[in-house]
Amino acid sequence: MFDEQGRSTSIDLFSLKTVQMRTFHLTWFAFFLCFFGWFSHAPLMASTIAPDLGLTRDQILSSFIASVGVTVFARLGVGSLCDYVGPRKAYVALLVFGAIATAGSALAYDYETYFISRLFIGVIGASFVITQYHTSVMFSGNVVGMANATTAGWGNLGGGVTQAVMPLVAGAMVGLGFASSELSRWRPAMMAPAVLMLLVAALYWRYTTDCPKGNYSDLPNERPQKRKGEQGLFLSAVKDHRVWLLFLVYAGCFGMELFVNGRAATYYQERFEMSEGTAGLIASLFGLMNIFARSLGGFLGDRFAAGGGLTGRVRWLVAVMVAEGLSLVVFSRMGTVGLAIGTMIVFSLFVQMAEGATFSVVPFINKRSLGAVSGIVGAGGNVGAVVYAQYMLRSGASLEQCFLYYGVAVAVIGLMGFGIRFSEQAEADARREFEPSAGGVTA
Repeated sequence: MFDEQGRSTSIDLFSLKTVQMRTFHLTWFAFFLCFFGWFSHAPLMASTIAPDLGLTRDQILSSFIASVGVTVFARLGVGSLCDYVGPRKAYVALLVFGAIATAGSALAYDYETYFISRLFIGVIGASFVITQYHTSVMFSGNVVGMANATTAGWGNLGGGVTQAVMPLVAGAMVGLGFASSELSRWRPAMMAPAVLMLLVAALYWRYTTDCPKGNYSDLPNERPQKRKGEQGLFLSAVKDHRVWLLFLVYAGCFGMELFVNGRAATYYQERFEMSEGTAGLIASLFGLMNIFARSLGGFLGDRFAAGGGLTGRVRWLVAVMVAEGLSLVVFSRMGTVGLAIGTMIVFSLFVQMAEGATFSVVPFINKRSLGAVSGIVGAGGNVGAVVYAQYMLRSGASLEQCFLYYGVAVAVIGLMGFGIRFSEQAEADARREFEPSAGGVTA
């Protein structure tokens, strides 16, 4: 079923018949590969990349900061780009760029060239914004939270899968004769995500459109339009304080996921003296919760909206953010492997539900500036990750100490979400989007 704008009012998971569902599946898979490439260095850092290039602890952290920091600017730019050229062209261009950047990182020969390569790789983190933009324009208000959360969550699986898979890929490079030594095996391994990104770029160009009715180039009136006297769609988003509150909230959830994805394997290797493979497998559990956790956060956001409107979405977001902060505090206190793994999984559940809850609110902030809003909020996640890494770098604090402090900060940020409010007109419009059907996930 579809609404008057051609947006789907249900999610038919096992169908590729409609452009809405083709977009759904291609967006999450494209984001999965971008995330896989973005974090492909993390599980190989301690055992191969750092020894091969002679990187110090500070240089490792600085390269991580570069990779997630540059994404702040990339997300801001890509969000506005979606408003003007459409998500289809934006995603294809980003996938091609990401493939070149990931494969090109294998040419690094010292810290400086490696740092530059990580800057380029960080740009592909902007893929999240296009994913959220594209599903927001393809799905109606009654399921948009679920659609956004599922495509982002399944895409985020790339961060978990890369922890387990890249050590295996790198190891295979030695056996197949593509690497001359154990230390250099990471270099040919970077070709794997690069080739897959190029393949998906071709599929994205062929099987998606910018909106349900077609492409912006053919239907210019479907492109977001600014109102008379308005300075611009981006400035309209910048002036809305709710956008910046969501920016902080996303720094507290996705920013934390980025930080943990980048440090989890090293954390288990250093604290519990594990091998690269074992630490990578355990760290992958954190990202693998995206199979359902982020979708659950978006689904519950839609359910709370059914009874409580947009205010219901916000209350759910606040609750899950506070739960995330408290669970991180508990995780930071665990001194045995079993308890650390168990509490990490609980923490991961709340982190990813908070992300889904955030982007069940984003589509209703400013629909005409959807790209700009998505870009600013998405950039908040990377700002958070940079702040967490910078604090650790400058303070010299251990990961256990950092997790404790960050947990308290996340809970406080969550409470700030109560400042996100909507007008009576916005609430009424949202209720109308819910009423035409009882759509949902179908098989």
